[in-house]
Amino acid sequence: MNIYVGNLAKSVTETELEALFTEFGAVKSVKVIRDLFSGESKGFGFVEMPGLTEAKKAIDDLNGRDVSGRNVVVNEARPKPEGGRGGGGSRGGQRNSGGGGFRGGSSGGGRRW
Repeated sequence: MNIYVGNLAKSVTETELEALFTEFGAVKSVKVIRDLFSGESKGFGFVEMPGLTEAKKAIDDLNGRDVSGRNVVVNEARPKPEGGRGGGGSRGGQRNSGGGGFRGGSSGGGRRW
């Protein structure tokens, strides 16, 4: 099960988060989300636990617990909604494939000016 952990102090590391969840069972992966440019924690992360029972127990016991001075929010991670916020999609570009520019008057023949 993939678990969302929010309201993390910026100082919390993946190692600390893993230690917190290992109390409840095996941890497959841990990821603290960081700003692409500064490298600073965005205050949330994800923990993946293979055991469903252990994951639910971790969610129940850790949600609202004080971790590094902040009450963390812990719940089952929801997949990103389709078409929602996120990277990727093309914005703009050419709308017509007609080659652009002004095309005056008649078709065919030479220019008449």
